[in-house]
Amino acid sequence: MQHVRDALERHQISIYFAAVVIATVVALTVPGTAVLEGVINPALAVMLYVTFLQVPVAELRRAFGQVQFLGALLFANFLVVPLLVWGLIQFLPADPMLRLGVLLVLLTPCIDYVVTFAHLGRADARLLLASTPALLITQMVLLPGYLRLFLGEDAARLVQAGPFIHAFVWLIAIPLALAAITQLWTAKSALGASASTGLGLLPVPATALVLFVVVAAVLPQLGPAIGSALNVVPTYIAFAVLAPLLGWFVGLLFGIDAPAGRAVAFSAGTRNSLVVLPLALSVPGAIPVLPAVIVTQTLVELLGELVYVRLMPRLGR
Repeated sequence: MQHVRDALERHQISIYFAAVVIATVVALTVPGTAVLEGVINPALAVMLYVTFLQVPVAELRRAFGQVQFLGALLFANFLVVPLLVWGLIQFLPADPMLRLGVLLVLLTPCIDYVVTFAHLGRADARLLLASTPALLITQMVLLPGYLRLFLGEDAARLVQAGPFIHAFVWLIAIPLALAAITQLWTAKSALGASASTGLGLLPVPATALVLFVVVAAVLPQLGPAIGSALNVVPTYIAFAVLAPLLGWFVGLLFGIDAPAGRAVAFSAGTRNSLVVLPLALSVPGAIPVLPAVIVTQTLVELLGELVYVRLMPRLGR
């Protein structure tokens, strides 16, 4: 089983791009794929469950014991990156909905496929994985305040508290609790141990499934928003270049070792587009601009990860 898991992780970028291409073909040739929008949240919940399942309780304790790493991770993602994002949005058109989409995606650090990309880039992926619950909870708490600060009270009111509470329950609390229960079962049962081995194969396929569902559901609704999508591409490219460098320098500032510093760099450069998309779709008048802006970031980011996994290992050598 381990060789299958290693192969999935090694070829995950190709798998993700294949999922996007297949979803695009399906969305353009099969009518009615927009109904898949209702499947996005369940697919995300499964993806996060199998992600959290890879974090043993001991690893969670280890992450919270690594005060310097956790401090660097939070400092980079919730102070340095927001300052970078504030600077970048000054170059965008003064369209509140477009800026809201950019802020939603760039202010939220990734908590799923960043872990396997970090592993490929010789970062401390286990430490990053153990920090994913803290990252997800912190971004859910801080995001409304950042939106109010960057967009003003009126624009921030577009994002209601209800979807955030719903996301916390279904995308954090329940998957995390189920993962903990599963770990207890696997520790005490031979059948559970076998099931755990099988579940360990699922993070990459589950992420590919989410990408397929998101693209197939959203693409038919994007026609009028192509201009908005093109407007944000330079911003996303600038972010993809600058954010990981800033993350690396934060790691140096906090005095953490090179693999941990690479983990902070990966986290700073990789965003949580798949998780924030359902939040964006709950905004009144979100379609088509918000999903177009968010899905565009995902596509730019996947290309960026190809570069990261080749260049990051050189940092700190």
